[in-house]
Amino acid sequence: MREAGLPIELEVEGASAVPAGLDLAAYRLVQEGLTNSLRHAGPGARARVSVRQAPRELTLLVEDDGKGSSAEQADRTGHGLVGIRERVALYGGILRVGPRSGGGFEVRATFPLKDG
Repeated sequence: MREAGLPIELEVEGASAVPAGLDLAAYRLVQEGLTNSLRHAGPGARARVSVRQAPRELTLLVEDDGKGSSAEQADRTGHGLVGIRERVALYGGILRVGPRSGGGFEVRATFPLKDG
């Protein structure tokens, strides 16, 4: 995404192995969130990816500071985000997708983690 022109900041807190299926779901969520930022955030936008792993949950946040039009914001609930909803539901997670207060857009998912 950086090579495509979207500046990205990455923040990771906690880093231990998660089940393979959840790992793939998390990867796809970040991938789709960044793809949406690249397509809809507009020129000069920046994105941030946060991965936070606590003992009982994994939280992913992909957000941008884009200035896309309200029509573009509404269109961000396309087919890719439907796939994200299905993946998050499959692993018992909670998903929030929508505009950020103050501008931009976010895709946030929290997945429960079972005790090791």
